[in-house]
Amino acid sequence: MADSYPAEGGTYGERPRRRRGRRALVILVVVLLVLAGLLVVADRVAAGVAERMVADQVEQELAQQNVRSSAPEVTVGGFPFLTQVLNGRYDSIKVLLRDVQGPVQGTDAAVRVPELTVDAQDVTASMDTLRTGQGEVTAATVRGTGTIAYDSVVELIDRPGVQLREQDGNLGITAPVRVPILNQELTVQGTATLSVEGDDVVINFENLSSADLPDNPVIQTFVNNFARQLAVRVPLPSLPFALQLHEVRPAPDGLAVTASAENVALSQLS
Repeated sequence: MADSYPAEGGTYGERPRRRRGRRALVILVVVLLVLAGLLVVADRVAAGVAERMVADQVEQELAQQNVRSSAPEVTVGGFPFLTQVLNGRYDSIKVLLRDVQGPVQGTDAAVRVPELTVDAQDVTASMDTLRTGQGEVTAATVRGTGTIAYDSVVELIDRPGVQLREQDGNLGITAPVRVPILNQELTVQGTATLSVEGDDVVINFENLSSADLPDNPVIQTFVNNFARQLAVRVPLPSLPFALQLHEVRPAPDGLAVTASAENVALSQLS
């Protein structure tokens, strides 16, 4: 039998060692991938716990203010979450509330906000606060945006046939009015001025007119008085986190409002 010799430059046992090395490398990669997956899962689980805690806090605030909504949907921003826990500082916490409804004092009406988004930025909560449950969770800034449904505003105006809409960046109105002097009903149109007073949106209607309106000062005065009677204050449902209303503008589906606050205690743990 011919003798078997290794190839030139080679040594016995080289191929098995290479196979063992490759196998070890594969095993190491698999272990690292598994550990990374476990860390990601743990990170998301921890974020989920924090999101539920914030959601519970928001629900308690709304209940105290007699405001109804769907269950708060909370998202803790930034990844990884666990490093934020270690630093005691979080990129952002967003809260989405759907179908927000709040009572209007002295009436049976309810102001409806189909969606309200609250975005808290630069949130701080020390590890000791989370561990002991004592201390504050604060945000440097909080911004809330939402839209007041037009049907809520019409309900507060309480005049049959009134219709509101966004019209070239303004709040437009169409309303029927009966003019006794003419003994007939006319449809008038016009725009409104919007302003913010405290937690209320104030709407005043001006310059209502109609193509069928005679050029008569007495009749125009009557229509102007009717326009003033349409003025209405729209109270926004009580907002969480001490948000203060500061801007309103017409949008296709309602009055878009913006509120904000600074240095807000998101929760007082005790």
